[in-house]
Amino acid sequence: MRSLGLFAAAGTIAVTFWVTAAARAQWIVFDPNNYVQNVLTAARELQQISNQITSLQNEAQMLINQARNLASLPYSSLQQLQSSIQRTQQLLAQAQRIAYDVQQIDRAFSTSYAPASGSQSSQLLINNAQSRWQNSVAALQDSLRVQAGVVGNLDTNRIQTSALVTSSQGASGALQATQAGNQILALQAQQLADLTAAVAAQGRAQSLEAAQRAAAQDQGREQLRRFLTPGQGYQSQDVRMFH
Repeated sequence: MRSLGLFAAAGTIAVTFWVTAAARAQWIVFDPNNYVQNVLTAARELQQISNQITSLQNEAQMLINQARNLASLPYSSLQQLQSSIQRTQQLLAQAQRIAYDVQQIDRAFSTSYAPASGSQSSQLLINNAQSRWQNSVAALQDSLRVQAGVVGNLDTNRIQTSALVTSSQGASGALQATQAGNQILALQAQQLADLTAAVAAQGRAQSLEAAQRAAAQDQGREQLRRFLTPGQGYQSQDVRMFH
């Protein structure tokens, strides 16, 4: 009798669960349109997130590129170029006797290189001739020294050119490339300055040599005039003026 009661109670519980489940099943309704809308909304949200990620990546890359463009060139040849220019300037500044000075040149050409006149003594003519010869020799020496200095700078220029070209090719940004180009231009300017110095020194030597020959010819004519003029007399020491 007790077993029969338990069986009846279990059956009642089972029926109750079935009825409840059936009732809940009747409440759940599937809406395809709503499902599609939900899927589309989720897809749009995912696309927006993807776009935001892409935008952030682009901004980060832009910042990286800006940093590269603003990065300075790690190599600088300025000190070496300045040293080369200073060496050449020092050689020019060491010019002997008649240097690169307008007033000094004017004084020399108003004295030693001035036309010979009858009022000048033979000793003065000799002294002027000797001074002109010494000026020419000193100018030739100065020219050779400047040329030697310019040649000495060639090896430094070669090293700097190679380093700057390598830096330019390996530039990571616009600023580095520009700085490398500017330094190459500075190197070319330094080479042009060396060439100008060498030409100036050579021109100085040639000019003084030409002036010395012209003055010697003028002095020779004055010496000949004195030799041919009666009463002037001829001193043996005057021969030295022709050397």
